[in-house]
Amino acid sequence: MSLPARSPAFFARLAPRTLRGRLSLVALTTAALLMVILTVAFNTVVRHRLQHEADDELRTRAAAVATTVDTRHGRVRVLETSGDRLLDTNAWIYADGRLLEQPPSGAGGLTRAAGALAARGRRECRTVRGADTVRLCAEPVPDAAARATVVTALDLAPYRSSARTLLLGSFALDAVMLAVTYALTRLAVGRALRPVRTMTDQATQWSAVGSEERFAGRGRPAELAALGASLDSLLDRIRAVLRHERQLTGELSHELRTPLSRIVAELDWWRARPRSDAETQASHEVVAEAAQSMRAICDTLLDEAREGVPTAPGTADVPTVLHRLAAHADAPGVVRVDVPGGPGPLTAGVQPPLLERIVSPLLANAVRHARTTVTLAASREGGGIRIEVTDDGPGVPGAFTQLLFQPGKRADPGDGHVGAGLGLPLARRLARSAGGEVSHDPGHGPGARFVVTVPAG
Repeated sequence: MSLPARSPAFFARLAPRTLRGRLSLVALTTAALLMVILTVAFNTVVRHRLQHEADDELRTRAAAVATTVDTRHGRVRVLETSGDRLLDTNAWIYADGRLLEQPPSGAGGLTRAAGALAARGRRECRTVRGADTVRLCAEPVPDAAARATVVTALDLAPYRSSARTLLLGSFALDAVMLAVTYALTRLAVGRALRPVRTMTDQATQWSAVGSEERFAGRGRPAELAALGASLDSLLDRIRAVLRHERQLTGELSHELRTPLSRIVAELDWWRARPRSDAETQASHEVVAEAAQSMRAICDTLLDEAREGVPTAPGTADVPTVLHRLAAHADAPGVVRVDVPGGPGPLTAGVQPPLLERIVSPLLANAVRHARTTVTLAASREGGGIRIEVTDDGPGVPGAFTQLLFQPGKRADPGDGHVGAGLGLPLARRLARSAGGEVSHDPGHGPGARFVVTVPAG
């Protein structure tokens, strides 16, 4: 009872595990079925053709024997000729059901079969099977007043031997053709799949070394070219995801460096000597504020990193945000906030943490390069808010202007300042995610000026 349950698993283990083996097996099975059908049809046609030739031979001999039959004067008699012994071999002559002539060694079984065939009085053939397979054909004598019939016999052994030889030859040819078909199919499929193996090796190598190579455009067949294009698209998406991940990691590291430095500095200061309760409380507040800033940075960058998720709505009081950034700048007293008075508050249509993350890299960059002063200015411009970050430093080199907002690019990597070239690209990307923009004013001098525009709240 358990054999049928194990049979599918048994045959599954016997099935080839490679695509080339499976395709070769399918081709071999199809060719075998086709050859069996062709072999059966061919040998059937050959057997019918041999039987037809045997019948023609028998009728020819019957016509020759009929020439020795005299049917004149209303009676039938057999004429003796010089070749009568040859003509009488395996031939019977009947007249009105009477046997007039038979082979010298005629056996009773064949004679009875010949008599039964002649009794029908029409042109007909039949096969008699016994120790030997014999074909009998009855041929009425034409123009005979009395009914006369000649029956001839032919041993079918030579014909059957020819048929068996053809059948065995067909089987041998089928076996050779199947072997050739299997070998050619494996060779053809192997050659067809060789580019796939090459693509597999290339994918393994490229994934290990991070190559920028592509699969498409190498003169491959249309199907493999389409596969290569799909793999290239997949590789592009994977590389884009990896670049985005590296960019996010770098931006988080870049933005978290400042509050983390404040925490480390505050802890070092607090542990340097015993502190009073008031000093300890002040240190706790600085650490808590820096930790809250780190949390806000993470939330802001992670929210913006989610593709397809729009920036959460909110409003921010621009002067408050600018004053807070100036108070926590690395160079106290250098940053000056210039917010002109006017009707109504300056309110940006973004959340305060996001506005801080937009302006903070620009401010840090300005403080790093300023000689004496950095100015944060805000004003209304059309339907939005304009924020300017200006410093009196050396400014941006003209040759570097086109690379200013590209990630990882720095005008002078050996200037002694710590930086990864991620702050300005991050500020622009966050501003654009909120419907704003960050740009550099190339006409300002001396120093540098960056302009932030965000929607009004």
